[in-house]
Amino acid sequence: MSHHFKETPENAITQSGIARVIPCKELDVGDPIKWLSLALRDAMRAPGLTLFYGVLFAVIPWFIMYLVEMTGWHLVILPAIVCFMLIGPFLAAGLYDVSWEMEKGHKPTLRHSLRAMRRNAFNEWGFAILLMVMMIFWLRVASLIHALYPPYIENDLESLLPFLALGTLVGAGFTLAMLFVTAFTQPILMERKVDLATAVLTSVNAVWVNKVPMLIWGAIIFTTVAVGYVTGFVGFIVLMPIVGYASWHAYIDAIETKRERKYE
Repeated sequence: MSHHFKETPENAITQSGIARVIPCKELDVGDPIKWLSLALRDAMRAPGLTLFYGVLFAVIPWFIMYLVEMTGWHLVILPAIVCFMLIGPFLAAGLYDVSWEMEKGHKPTLRHSLRAMRRNAFNEWGFAILLMVMMIFWLRVASLIHALYPPYIENDLESLLPFLALGTLVGAGFTLAMLFVTAFTQPILMERKVDLATAVLTSVNAVWVNKVPMLIWGAIIFTTVAVGYVTGFVGFIVLMPIVGYASWHAYIDAIETKRERKYE
């Protein structure tokens, strides 16, 4: 089981002076599996809402690909993905609200979950814009790496290996940075009316304190997203709500909240 909440250990994150850092808990390596089991329970208790949000998460990327195929204009991918990243955090907030309502013994409703998206709208928009900026920066770095590729090199594995290795390392670095920033920021913003800096620093610190469990959790998220793409986005109907519910339980388990949380 996870340890009790304690004052956040002093480190460069807590001493940055940018914003306060909410205390976190030390997690166990098996906690991500527990979050998934709780997410499955939530999905079975609210099948209608789970299906509603799952279909939304599946339709949006499918629509992006449909636009590309219909228009033949691949430049549509970037603005479409930007829109998805702006909308995505608000859809996630709806899923968090479903789990939160059941946790409080209430019956979750679509209306209530949609209203949850407005609870801390200003900072949630700020978070969405932060994700968008990170994505655009990632794309620019990827373009730079591609520009470094000499056109005269043979298209064999030995020649391509240095560029593949560089691209893999850079991609892994950005993915890791995204995990630190996004792991708990969104649920913090929904449950607490705090500023974006506090939410981001708290998320970064919690991941830093719990490196191994959170790397496992990040690998689970990466795998579910990969499965969703392999299945032509159909897998998102089930997988994205599960990840959303599990992310809420991860937050409750890792970050000190405004009330005592006990798992059954």
